[in-house]
Amino acid sequence: MPYLVRDRLFIGDINAAANILQNGSTEITHVLSLLSSASISFFSDWRSSVVIPTKEIRKVFVGGSECNSSVEDEVEGSKKDVRSDKLLYSLEMAGPDLKLVRMAVPLRDMENEDLLDYLDVCLDFIDESRKEGSVLVHCFAGVSRSAAVITAYLMRTEQLSQEDALYSLQQSCEFVCPNDGFLDQLKMFEDMGFKIDHSSSIYKRFHLKVLGDCYNRGEKIDTSKFGADPGLPTESEPSKVAPNEDKPTRAYRCKKCRRVVAVQENVVDHTPGEGETCFQWEKRKSGNPFNRSDEGECSSIFVEPLRWMTTAVEEGALEGKLSCAHCEARLGYFNWSGIQCSCGSWITPAFQLHKSRVDLSTL
Repeated sequence: MPYLVRDRLFIGDINAAANILQNGSTEITHVLSLLSSASISFFSDWRSSVVIPTKEIRKVFVGGSECNSSVEDEVEGSKKDVRSDKLLYSLEMAGPDLKLVRMAVPLRDMENEDLLDYLDVCLDFIDESRKEGSVLVHCFAGVSRSAAVITAYLMRTEQLSQEDALYSLQQSCEFVCPNDGFLDQLKMFEDMGFKIDHSSSIYKRFHLKVLGDCYNRGEKIDTSKFGADPGLPTESEPSKVAPNEDKPTRAYRCKKCRRVVAVQENVVDHTPGEGETCFQWEKRKSGNPFNRSDEGECSSIFVEPLRWMTTAVEEGALEGKLSCAHCEARLGYFNWSGIQCSCGSWITPAFQLHKSRVDLSTL
């Protein structure tokens, strides 16, 4: 049975969802399904001979592309299966009278699963659903995925810390327990001010980790997951390329042809390490050997992967050169396993631009 968390907001498992989707409900009008397969076909693996009438409204894929349908179908199992690695969410009317609105989001209960990039669509759906009726948020067991999304919802709407929001949820449903990876991402969500801030260094480091995990699993990296090319104004966000008298945008240009290859918002900050000095503790120096005030700054900058970096995805190469998309001058290097900065810090995966190969200017 579903558990009431807040007014018109419920949490439950697949049994609660199945009962509502099969028989309808006088109370719940919307269902948010967080499952490994976002298709209604998950019922075929759980309960044979279940056929639930559905009318697909929209599918939205990673990158923003949409697929619309107004065909009313009764489906069972694999007939409506979708590619969960590409799907952002699926929206449909469901239930015996097609009166329930169901959003299905492909999300696995694994610590390395990307929860952050699904939070906006989930939280917006919960908000709209509560305005129109009541919503059930469920996963398979009602313990981890659904709990993580509702915790994020409480964090945003009630300005609660991750710990306080989860504790509050546990007062309504004591057995909920998001996995450790989800808890880490909810802490990032808190640190970003209860929003998904794509310009934040917190998000950029997380996004790099997600791409690195995809590469390590042998998945083909889709360039749609790369940042927009700042050298192409039509592809870039206006705020990143348009001049701003109050706050000029820092831009990095190819030293040879002056093409913009990155802007400050693309830079992934890192904590400086000890660099080569960690091997020099026995070397005689004049003055205080522990005084590092004269050390130079990092010789490179590290950026998020950008769409002009085609070599980073060609033939699944582990590492390679980064060359200017206009003049092909060498700008740096990439390595999916990581690169050590001159300061000593490791960045993994790494997309490195040598400062000696680029000029800093403003836009």
